[in-house]
Amino acid sequence: MSGILIYTEEEARRNTFAVEKFKQYLDVKLVDEGYRDNADFVINRTNDYRIGEYYENKGVRVFNPSNLSKIANNKQTCYEFMQKNGIPIMPINYTDIPAVKKIIDGHGGQDVSLITEPEPFEKNYVYQMPCDTLGKDLRVWAVGGKIITAILRESNSDFRSNFCLGGSATVYPLSDDEKKLVKKIISLVDSDYIGIDFLFHRGELVFNEIEDTVGARMVYAKTNIDILKIYCDYIKRKMNI
Repeated sequence: MSGILIYTEEEARRNTFAVEKFKQYLDVKLVDEGYRDNADFVINRTNDYRIGEYYENKGVRVFNPSNLSKIANNKQTCYEFMQKNGIPIMPINYTDIPAVKKIIDGHGGQDVSLITEPEPFEKNYVYQMPCDTLGKDLRVWAVGGKIITAILRESNSDFRSNFCLGGSATVYPLSDDEKKLVKKIISLVDSDYIGIDFLFHRGELVFNEIEDTVGARMVYAKTNIDILKIYCDYIKRKMNI
């Protein structure tokens, strides 16, 4: 039984470490987002739910499912979904100043800005009230619905704390209440391997986003966890390999 690992060409070049890990632990062929052929299973690392839908309609198991990709890769949809299900978020469609402006389909801190002067609302952006603790956030990794680890990211030079933007990172022990919140979010979505990002506001975790094609650089840099092996072993169990 073999599968396909789908990346865009640019992301495949940027994530050679992850690509090689997948190839090491699974019988997979690396293909780009335009590939359309038979496969026993698909690992979709493109953020494009339409790829997942294509293979699901052919009866092929896709990791992560297209429904997760739809929610995770549209911030407006994701925030509304979480808010509807009782998950705390920073207020959206926010009109006061300052505000955080985020492109709807962005990841990794891209096209996110802190607005300090009034400006016209732009389509394809989400506007949020800033949290009271800028430059600090938390990422939690989950595989198969189970929490694997959590890492705190902090920056002294940017209101964004992303590791790829130069922020520091340390392993973070989740409290029982924080684990409860994370598990509630996991229970709401059909996922295989995700990151869940949180902000800190008034001393509490506030949901920020789900990373559908979550990276693992921080996990390998800060822990001894081989999280991609955990994910590949999970896929093997699901596919009875």
